[in-house]
Amino acid sequence: MVFLKTAASAAALALFIATGTLVASTGGASAAVVCNNTGDCWHTDGNYNYPGAGYVRHDDDWYFHQNWNDQQHYRDYHEGRGYYRSGIWIGL
Repeated sequence: MVFLKTAASAAALALFIATGTLVASTGGASAAVVCNNTGDCWHTDGNYNYPGAGYVRHDDDWYFHQNWNDQQHYRDYHEGRGYYRSGIWIGL
């Protein structure tokens, strides 16, 4: 009986350590909103280098705290890597 308790305790401890290691090793999501200097903003899942200057990366929840208007446009999600320039998707 003592052997079973010891084995169960060791298995529970091993499972606890394995779960903690898995949780610690998973990275956070890299979702973000990127805006350019002409007011186009879009969602991105990666940290890409866009050509030229004038791009600002924001945390994903930044989107919910904005007032979208004629100067600042949120563009629809687009498949693949790329960026918006004057409302047109440019694929990389």
